[in-house]
Amino acid sequence: MRTAFWLAGAAALALASPASAGDTIKIGFVSTFSGPTAVIGNDMRNSFELALDHLGRKMDGKPVEVIYEDDQQKPDVGKQKTEKLVQSDKVDFIVGYIWSNVLLASLKTAVDSKTFLISANAGPSQLAGELCSPYVFSTSWQNDQTPQAMGQYMNQKGVKSVFLIGPNYAAGKDMLAGVKSTFKGEIKGEEYTVWPSQLDFSAELSKARASGADSIFVFYPGAAGVQFLNQYVQAGLKTQIPLYTVFTVDELSLPLQKENALGIPGAQEWVNDLPNEENKRFVADYRKKYTNLRPTYYGAQAYDAAQLVNSAVVAVKGDTSKKDAMKAEMEKANFKSLRGSFKYGNNHIPIQNFYLQDVVKDADGQLALKTVATIVKDDQDRFHDKCPMK
Repeated sequence: MRTAFWLAGAAALALASPASAGDTIKIGFVSTFSGPTAVIGNDMRNSFELALDHLGRKMDGKPVEVIYEDDQQKPDVGKQKTEKLVQSDKVDFIVGYIWSNVLLASLKTAVDSKTFLISANAGPSQLAGELCSPYVFSTSWQNDQTPQAMGQYMNQKGVKSVFLIGPNYAAGKDMLAGVKSTFKGEIKGEEYTVWPSQLDFSAELSKARASGADSIFVFYPGAAGVQFLNQYVQAGLKTQIPLYTVFTVDELSLPLQKENALGIPGAQEWVNDLPNEENKRFVADYRKKYTNLRPTYYGAQAYDAAQLVNSAVVAVKGDTSKKDAMKAEMEKANFKSLRGSFKYGNNHIPIQNFYLQDVVKDADGQLALKTVATIVKDDQDRFHDKCPMK
């Protein structure tokens, strides 16, 4: 059934009749702009807008129109908004998607309509494997990759056992599966919590303490990450059981987590201090435009998404009916990414480096994330061989 899903998309790409190129490049952007996780969506929008500023608000001389839609962190709403963008707004590209369950609900609409979709965050395993599509690209990662890197780092640190905690939805399951695939020690326990409503983790922390594990691994983005880390410290566990994380400590949560985050390592494919000129410009201009806020990996991935779209538009001289040519250009990853160079695998998921990040105090005495080391180079997701595209 899933193979049929991809084949239908491939056939549609091959047989699509040319559409007239419009006077503007229309981009739909689906993310979360309301509720407690709106801070993530706002950071993605800020970074996408900054990328457009850097492009002169045009792609191949055509003005860019962006239609932002709020998915409310709900799969059914995200699907409805995606349908609106495709059917009513007739956008050339759809960008965004924080949450894996929202993306999975929206995927078929984009593929069936022959609309290119670029995930700037969500990376469910299905997207990299059996549901890969000629129309779908990522400027982030496959969900398992970042925790896989953390699992490797835990091995390097000599960690012997771990208790796993994460939210009970697609990304949470992928994250815990990722660390289990590389961590060589013993898994003492595994707990999934109600997502996104549960913000009390006392029961899970008690189980972790009682398990006898010599470490805890956790994945909680946004407000849940703030609550978890605060409760972990309040329970006295910071001095007893080391915590390893992915996506729990970032530039959005750090001002709320404060010194609780010191000494908590994380893994990521982008950190704000990566030493390339494009990244230096992005970070400086973001902090200048948005009142000294710090950008996050969410934003960096959205910025790269705008650059990827631009590369496709320029390659076809603004004629977005040339879908085969746009696909071929995007597969080259022929733009200056904020993370440095990377290449695409056969499933349109980046093959890229992952770094160890730590929390430090900068020259102004403010908490910030710092790149400590490269954990793994040119990492390719483990589902690419399940993708029918070769």
